[in-house]
Amino acid sequence: MAKDLFVTLDLNLLKTFLILSQELNMRKASERLLVSQPAISQALQKLRNHFDDELFIKVHHGLKATPFSEELAENIQPYLDGLSSILNRSENFQPSELQNTLKIALAPQVLSCLSGALFHAIKEQAPNVELQLFNWSSSTFDDLIKGRLDIAINYEYDKVSKELITHNLMTVTGCVIIRNDHPIQKKIATPYDFKGYELASLIIPGWNDNKSLASEVLRDLNIDHKVGFRSELPMALIDVVQHTDMYFPSTSLFPLHQYARLRRIDLALNDVPLNYPIHSYYHQRHKKNPLHNWLNQLITDLLLKAHHKSSYQESQSNQK
Repeated sequence: MAKDLFVTLDLNLLKTFLILSQELNMRKASERLLVSQPAISQALQKLRNHFDDELFIKVHHGLKATPFSEELAENIQPYLDGLSSILNRSENFQPSELQNTLKIALAPQVLSCLSGALFHAIKEQAPNVELQLFNWSSSTFDDLIKGRLDIAINYEYDKVSKELITHNLMTVTGCVIIRNDHPIQKKIATPYDFKGYELASLIIPGWNDNKSLASEVLRDLNIDHKVGFRSELPMALIDVVQHTDMYFPSTSLFPLHQYARLRRIDLALNDVPLNYPIHSYYHQRHKKNPLHNWLNQLITDLLLKAHHKSSYQESQSNQK
C-alpha cells in the first residue's frame, strides 16, 4: 500500500519548508522562524526522508531547490496562504490588542511627510506594537513576498508580482520646491519657466534608479535642462535647494510648513499628466486580513491630512 504523504507528515514542517524555499539560506530561515540553525537542519532532514528527495542542494551562495522542491512549494503556497488568512481573520479586530512588530517600508517622498505622524498614530491606537520603518529599496517587493515586511507605500509600478496586492490610497499632484528668494517668483509655472536651471532629483530605489521623471518630461517637451544633483535622501535635496538656484520636482505631500526657507510652485501644463497615484503593496495572503485593512485606512487618512496641510500652507503663503 502506498505511503500517505499527508497523514504521515508533521504539518509544522511545511512552514519550515516554505521559508527555506523563499530564503534559500539556512541562517535567514532560522532568523525568520526564530529557531536555531540545527533545528532547521533537523527539520530539513525529516522533510528529505518524508518526500524521498534532497529538496535543497548546498551551493556556494546558500541553497538551490530541486525541481521537485520548486513544484511542491508552488503547489502548497496558496493553501497555506489561505489557512493563514483564515486564522488571522477576526470579526472583532482591535488595534489596541495588537502585540506584534509592524514592518513598513516607505518611499522617500512618503517617508519625509509621514514617518512621525505614522509613529504617533500607531502608538495611539496600538500602544503595544513595535513599529519599524524602512526606506523603500530595490528588494522591497521581494521582502513583501518573503514576509520580511508587512506593507509598503510608493508610487504606482508598471509591473508587480501576482503574489502582491496593489491598493490605491490617494492621488497627489506634482509641484516644484525652490528657495524663497529664487529668481522665479511665479506661483504657478510651466516646465518652460525652469529652462536654464538645474534640477535636483529624488532617487526612489527600484523605481527611478537610472532616470528622472522630471527629466523625461522636459526631454519630451524639447526643453534644454540638466540634472545637477540626485539623491535617495530628501534632506540632501532640501539642503542643496535651500542654498542654490536648483529646483526640486516634488508633490503636494511635501511638508512645506517644516521649511521656512522654501516655497512651492504649482505646475500647469495641459498636455502633461501631473497626478500621481500613491499605492500600498502587500501579500495576497493578507487580502482579508483586518490588520492590513486598518493599516490602509490609517495611512490613507494620514496622507490626506498631510496633503491638506501642505495645500493650506501654500494657500496661506499665496495670500501674503
